[in-house]
Amino acid sequence: MKTNVAILWEQGQPLSVEEAELEPPRAGEILVEIKAAGVCHSDLHAVRGDWRQRTPLALGHEGAGVVRALGENVSRVRVGDHVVFCWAPPCGVCRTCLEKRPVLCERLDRTTYRNQLPAGGTRLRARAQDVGHFNGTACFADYAVVAEEGAITVPPDVSFAALATLGCAVITGVGAALNAAQLTGKEHVVVIGAGGVGLNVVQGARIAGCEKIIAVDTKHRPLELAGNFGATETVDATTEDLMKTVPSLTDGRGADFVFDTVGASETIQQALAITRKGGTVVVTGLARTDTMASVPLFPFVLHEKRLVGSFYGSGQAVNDISRLIDLYGAGKLKLDELASRTYRLDQVNEALTALASSEGGRGVILW
Repeated sequence: MKTNVAILWEQGQPLSVEEAELEPPRAGEILVEIKAAGVCHSDLHAVRGDWRQRTPLALGHEGAGVVRALGENVSRVRVGDHVVFCWAPPCGVCRTCLEKRPVLCERLDRTTYRNQLPAGGTRLRARAQDVGHFNGTACFADYAVVAEEGAITVPPDVSFAALATLGCAVITGVGAALNAAQLTGKEHVVVIGAGGVGLNVVQGARIAGCEKIIAVDTKHRPLELAGNFGATETVDATTEDLMKTVPSLTDGRGADFVFDTVGASETIQQALAITRKGGTVVVTGLARTDTMASVPLFPFVLHEKRLVGSFYGSGQAVNDISRLIDLYGAGKLKLDELASRTYRLDQVNEALTALASSEGGRGVILW
């Protein structure tokens, strides 16, 4: 079948929205009509060349839609189901999956991170070339073929604009707070970076009941949104000294948990510096693949601080997305407010530019 899709033909160049040929789903795969797709920093990293990628590549990995066709042996979803994409679909049988750590599934290294479907290869062709599926999803398109386990069914009464960011920004941010940090509500929390993931860390801390949630950013709009999402204080890092401001807001001790959603060398150093003795830094930000950070080892050991990586919410996507939908239905989780900018598919490059400019919230492509 024919589908319009946003293709990256060369890193460092704009995406090209054009017609491509999409094969029918094979065994264990489904065809989804895309209704909404969030525009994420991972897409921007691929476009900029921060992460080396083989091109041509169809971008988009954060989205939702309606199941339109099934391949053989599909049993978890039905035609007409509304689904949210899980771009890290676990195999369920490897060691890490059996340890209930599916975000570390061994199959992902061989398929998803090579921009292939779990069954191998691609189902897209354009200009007589095979086109890779970014993160095995490729949802900047009218239609996408994905693995059955990469689609999580959701209630049909939730808007697609609300669902768009659920499968990446929301699960990553809220999961970092509730799964990786396991916040109990007693902690003083700092969130560095109030973008799509950072706003959801703020939400996770609010849901946990934390009394002090300090959002840090260098832009006014993200900080304004952070206040709406539950931050009790906001700090402009361009005008305030974190080494003075954070202790003054945390009884002089420093934060119990600092979440670094940026993942730069400077922010990790800042995060460790403002964490209290015995505190923890949780890093969710995936920066350039060549980014390095140095840690002052003496105070790190002396004060028994911890540095933890949290990937894709550090949980189990099927269960976590269902829980997030329940929280949304109960009015405890903001989803509609995340879609602060909406675009058509042919405006995808505008959406990426706005993301790079840190305009706050999440840009969402709607069909």
